[in-house]
Amino acid sequence: MKNHKIRRALLSVSDKTGLIEFARALVAQGVDLVSTGGTSAAIKAAGLAVKDVSELTGFPEMMDGRVKTLHPKVHGGLLAIRGNAEHDKAAANHGIAPIHLLVVTLYPFEATVAKNSGYDECVENINIGGPAMIRAASKNHDGVTVIVEAEDYAGLLAEMAANGGATTLRFRKEMAAKAF
Repeated sequence: MKNHKIRRALLSVSDKTGLIEFARALVAQGVDLVSTGGTSAAIKAAGLAVKDVSELTGFPEMMDGRVKTLHPKVHGGLLAIRGNAEHDKAAANHGIAPIHLLVVTLYPFEATVAKNSGYDECVENINIGGPAMIRAASKNHDGVTVIVEAEDYAGLLAEMAANGGATTLRFRKEMAAKAF
């Protein structure tokens, strides 16, 4: 079982519970943060350094935020098999850097429907990029850690503390299974 050090994390959460404390703890462990929209704004407002996903991709968030993470620099960073010469070469040729940790909580679609919101509001709470990133990170759990609930922040931080900033394959498999 190989441990993988977390050096760069992509955070995109609708549920901001514990986000700032978690982001601070990641930064304290030397993790570079990349984020989207409201998550990025919250992290910046707390005085933490974070790169907007648009800086990573070279494209602005557009179409009312509907298009922001559906990009090869995001999905390549999640899906590239670490140590695979062909994947490493493709990543280098296209300026794709690895993403070691993905933290995504999806839009509250069920809650939006349950409160009898209007049709248009319900449609806007259908998440597209989030599930795609979660599936990509989970598929590549050999090299990527995925977190889909704020309740797992403490477990991840404990895992990193116990392993010199890294996660074990056992932990990554557990989190990938939870994500699926």
